[in-house]
Amino acid sequence: MRWLVTGAGGMLGRDVVAELTRRGADVTGLDRTALDITEPAALEQAFTVHRPDLVVNCAAYTAVDDAETDEARALEINGEGPRLLARTCAAYGARLVHMSTDYVFDGAGRDAPYPEDHPPAPRTAYGRTKLAGERAVLEELPEASAVLRTAWLYGVHGRSFVRTMIELEGRRDTVDVVDDQRGQPTWSADVAARAADLGPLVGRGASGVYHATSSGEATWYDLAREIFSLLGADPDRVRPTDSAAFTRPAPRPAYSALAHGRWQETGLSAPRDWRSALHEALPRIRKESS
Repeated sequence: MRWLVTGAGGMLGRDVVAELTRRGADVTGLDRTALDITEPAALEQAFTVHRPDLVVNCAAYTAVDDAETDEARALEINGEGPRLLARTCAAYGARLVHMSTDYVFDGAGRDAPYPEDHPPAPRTAYGRTKLAGERAVLEELPEASAVLRTAWLYGVHGRSFVRTMIELEGRRDTVDVVDDQRGQPTWSADVAARAADLGPLVGRGASGVYHATSSGEATWYDLAREIFSLLGADPDRVRPTDSAAFTRPAPRPAYSALAHGRWQETGLSAPRDWRSALHEALPRIRKESS
């Protein structure tokens, strides 16, 4: 089985390539300079050369705030790009795992995790464009695709909240962190493993939407305190504040925890707790940051 990972230069894409390589898979990773998924000719060439059986699409416009004033470009990458990719998969008989986000939900007035079939209602340009990509993939490849929604990602590669907290712990006496947004901190390596597990099942009993986040819930404040504790620092150096203190162009969901009911249908176990993942990930991220 031949795998192709698009967006392979990003945090998640790099982890997907690493996970598949670790498993001994035949995998090719292409970053955005090697493959622009919005260009049909580039897609045609990539599929002609690599002939993938399974594609994991990690290519995305992820600048959440910038998308508010650049929605056309975000839609091109997050909406039209996945449609073109899915069409190319269909033409070559490949299956597709497409990465999406919790931003497809508005996060308002909710206190229980969103099930996979809950009606989306994005509040931001980024959320709207990612929802467009989800729908495009499922329309073009209804029986041979899966959408993996994830959230609050951190990883060894690239910028993340976890890396920022590691840096701030060493530079500041106290850190103010938002305590009125709740979600699921998720290690990108765990999402990569989810994609590797699910991929071979896509088109063979598995299709549609799955939620690939850690289990459990936390606020950013909870997460920061856990990070400080793991670093051997006093967690009380983290001070709670509300989101009004950090005004941004794109509103963040107040609640974005995702349910994981569909994993049981595939015979795969539910994701592990966010604390367990963080305890394993943080030493690696800290080493990379030093």
